[in-house]
Amino acid sequence: MSTGSPIPVRYRTDLILFFALAFGLSWAAWLITAGIGRPPTPGSAAFLPYVFGAFGPLLAGAVVRIRRAVRKEPAPGHAIRFRPGSLLWALALLVLASAIVLASAFLAHIAGGGPAPSLDFAATVIKQNPLGPVAFFATMLITGPLSEEPGWRGTAYPRMRASAGRYRVSVLIGVIWAIWHLPLFFVTGTVQNQLGLATPSGVLFTVSAIPMAMLVCYAYERAGVLAAIAVHFATNTTMVLLGVSAPVVQAMILGIQALVAIALLGAVRPGRRTTPAAVVSRPQS
Repeated sequence: MSTGSPIPVRYRTDLILFFALAFGLSWAAWLITAGIGRPPTPGSAAFLPYVFGAFGPLLAGAVVRIRRAVRKEPAPGHAIRFRPGSLLWALALLVLASAIVLASAFLAHIAGGGPAPSLDFAATVIKQNPLGPVAFFATMLITGPLSEEPGWRGTAYPRMRASAGRYRVSVLIGVIWAIWHLPLFFVTGTVQNQLGLATPSGVLFTVSAIPMAMLVCYAYERAGVLAAIAVHFATNTTMVLLGVSAPVVQAMILGIQALVAIALLGAVRPGRRTTPAAVVSRPQS
């Protein structure tokens, strides 16, 4: 699965630029938010820097793409372009990602120790949004999937794939992704802050970035950034609606995601995304 070859110079430069901007923009914004010391609710002084921080990967990816366009360089060989079939794959993977979280929550409850999944809790979460359900789902889509996936998967992943296999790259991105989230543990009112960095739930949240990244990377391999956004959105939204915080539920989700992701990544045919047609991926590069 791994070529073992060094990263081409232009990809290495792109990746250094991407990660420096993604971390620099996000961490600077979140450190400002943490310094304000208030929950980043709409209308508060902490809201704008908090939201801006989420867009670090997207902005970093845009800079790399503009740089590539100015230099008239071709898209990476592992970049996946949008095709009509991507819509069906995105929908199918969205359902799969949500089903993994739901099944894990039920299994954790049946095994004992996990709370019973409740639609009442989901309804309460949606009602807590002052602008209603549309705003809730729009927020879940924008702050996370849309603000991150064009960067992590659309920009970094295909360039890293030039020198390593999908398993290695997806795990590495998962580790980087977990580190990128760390400042959120110090921002008052965030899910990460409520879990706590040194608690079992906080540790599981951090480690869970790896299997989730593997699943999202498979989605990108299969149908590009649109599918990656769908999986990211479905996972985050289902977990929020279920109020996942118990370590036993987190551990179950982590384990099942890992098993499914390993199986799916292994099912991707080697070389299936390196054809000339896939190289012209404009939206995802």
